[in-house]
Amino acid sequence: MTFNSSDIILEARGVSKYFGTITALENTNLNLRPGEVLGVVGDNGAGKSTLMKVLSGLFKQSAGSIFFEGKKVEFSSPRDSQNLGIEMVYQDLALAENLPIGDNIFLGREPTRNFGPFKFLDHKKRKQLTEEHLSRLKINVKSADQRVEELSGGQRQAVAIARATAFDAKIVIMDEPTAALAVKEVGKVLDLIKGLKDLGVGVIVISHRMDDIFTVSDRVMALFQGTNFAESQLRQTSRDEVIGWIMGKKI
Repeated sequence: MTFNSSDIILEARGVSKYFGTITALENTNLNLRPGEVLGVVGDNGAGKSTLMKVLSGLFKQSAGSIFFEGKKVEFSSPRDSQNLGIEMVYQDLALAENLPIGDNIFLGREPTRNFGPFKFLDHKKRKQLTEEHLSRLKINVKSADQRVEELSGGQRQAVAIARATAFDAKIVIMDEPTAALAVKEVGKVLDLIKGLKDLGVGVIVISHRMDDIFTVSDRVMALFQGTNFAESQLRQTSRDEVIGWIMGKKI
């Protein structure tokens, strides 16, 4: 089968996750297409973050299957999902604040140059690649050499997204990407998500903010008590209906 952009790129089918006697997910389904933004909503404990950690390889599902580009896949670690092009941006961002932007983006995957039998970090190449990538994503900072600790909250979120997409990411999963941001910075991050969509990247956004969901999503799905509750194209639902789903109510 030849994969094309109209196909589902990522699918969770009947996924369950148990932690001892606790059921975090039960027979949960999710699908995503290239260039689509899927908003995932649900109350605390609904299973949103657990499902995303399964999809990104941090957790191994207890039951069910994951498919990528139509093929069943098994993740034993986040590296397995990253190798396919699935990246997750966590709520705490996990940036090294004392390091420059470029170092954060290429941390662990730095460009090198050979000198005889030895390899050295190519700082010039790293700066060039960083500037090109930030430009492609329309992220404005003073310099690629600026330390992360000097950046605003919105700029830090942008750097985390840039890091996630620096290596040909096909899917980016974001956990509450605007939760800790000032109002004026929220719009910039949402524009960045729209930019990823325009580049053909599939995006999953977990958010409690209805404004975020209704600004960037093409489709919204709700989890309730660890399983699917409702789902709709965004244009076919309303804020009140989605809020009801979060509380386990259908109109």
